[in-house]
Amino acid sequence: MDITNLNFSKIFANASNNEDDFVDIFIESKASTLLSNEGKRLEKAISGITYGAGLRLISNKKTYYAYTNNLDEKNLMQIGKSLKEAAYNDRSDTCKIAPLNFNEKKPKTDFKILKDVAETPTFEKLKKIEPVVKFAWGFDKRVVQINITYSDYKQDVIIVNSMGDFVKDVRENLAFLAHVVVSNGKKTEVGYEVAGGFTGFEFFDNAAPEDIAKEALNRAITQLDAPFAPSGTMPVVLSSEAGGTMIHEAIGHGLEADIAGNGLSVYSDKIGEQVASKLITVIDDSSLAGKRGFYRFDDEGTFSNKNVLVEDGMLKKYMSDRLSNIKYGYELTGNGRRQSYEHHPIVRMSNTMIAPGDSKPGDIIKSVDSGLFVKKMGGGQVNTVTGDFVFDVMEGYIIKNGAIGEAVSGATLMGNGPEVLKNIDMVGNDLGFGIGTCGKDGQGVPVSDAQPTLRIPSIVVGGKSNG
Repeated sequence: MDITNLNFSKIFANASNNEDDFVDIFIESKASTLLSNEGKRLEKAISGITYGAGLRLISNKKTYYAYTNNLDEKNLMQIGKSLKEAAYNDRSDTCKIAPLNFNEKKPKTDFKILKDVAETPTFEKLKKIEPVVKFAWGFDKRVVQINITYSDYKQDVIIVNSMGDFVKDVRENLAFLAHVVVSNGKKTEVGYEVAGGFTGFEFFDNAAPEDIAKEALNRAITQLDAPFAPSGTMPVVLSSEAGGTMIHEAIGHGLEADIAGNGLSVYSDKIGEQVASKLITVIDDSSLAGKRGFYRFDDEGTFSNKNVLVEDGMLKKYMSDRLSNIKYGYELTGNGRRQSYEHHPIVRMSNTMIAPGDSKPGDIIKSVDSGLFVKKMGGGQVNTVTGDFVFDVMEGYIIKNGAIGEAVSGATLMGNGPEVLKNIDMVGNDLGFGIGTCGKDGQGVPVSDAQPTLRIPSIVVGGKSNG
């Protein structure tokens, strides 16, 4: 991206009403591919390049934002003027911005891409889908629907702000998803599996697409053959393979500073308080190279960072961005993220996890006489104000006499996030990651979540039979 003709000092001065105003510009060029096979045919084959810039003004603790695909300096100057006029509040102060030296910041954590997705031909990507479709349809006669999706992007960004920060970054991300539906005529079940991360096409050097589809198929068929889960209050063991629904939804969003600072989180105003069991430490770490939520800098140019949010059950900090730093005084943690140049940055998770403990996963299962083992979580809902949640169980098994027994289907977990986290009494020494795209305020960003095996001694399980 050629930005040699842009005078950033001039653009920022034109957008500012006051020397306390903060201005930044996010310039993006993004090449992406989406291939989706459904119903034995290629339904989507989309590729393209987007290019543009977003200009933001933070004034009087409010955000003013505009974006454009025209990077002519005159156009950016006009946009800046429009933002300034929108933020004008009758102050008589004259804007004075000291001369800025835009020295480029170098990342603290780096990661090398071996096979650039933008340079990989589309036919090579299609080769990863076609054999999987054939394999999946021939796996079991009860398969009635299959969707195999490949997606990737390469994103070049430049971030410059009125504090003199200048950042360049290149991000690559790839995901491969299998979603299947099986039916025996009386009952229908779904299964999905997704894999990928901050990686190039070398991802497939160590990951077979058929294995990803096989996980989804086995999960769906296991649930199809399983009786309905019992209902009632019982002990539940969450596998490290379960995915990060619990950590992401039950506490993650509630620790985002824009939500907590506005009093819309059950964790608002609780820094320094015990919010979970002393066995629980919650970390958001955007510096985990190769994970889907990895980045060298966030979308405001702040270094990626390992942030300990909850330590031994005590709330230490919230995830924050530039606005929440200015508005509430929270520590700047490097969690300002955006979907594209068309979106202003907001507080988002990256790689969020419950840290491993000391218990062996097998010992955790043996400790339960009768309960539910959750191997894979599905989707769910959470009220960030109260912490109440309902989560689906995609793959579950009965625990009987300290051993995993028959599979059960149709289970849900219902409870309150803070209460569940306070009640967890065993934490495994393992750690499993799941990936996804987190949606918030109309924006989606790549994330990963992780947890060890966890024992919840008592939680309400919804099912269709009495336990």
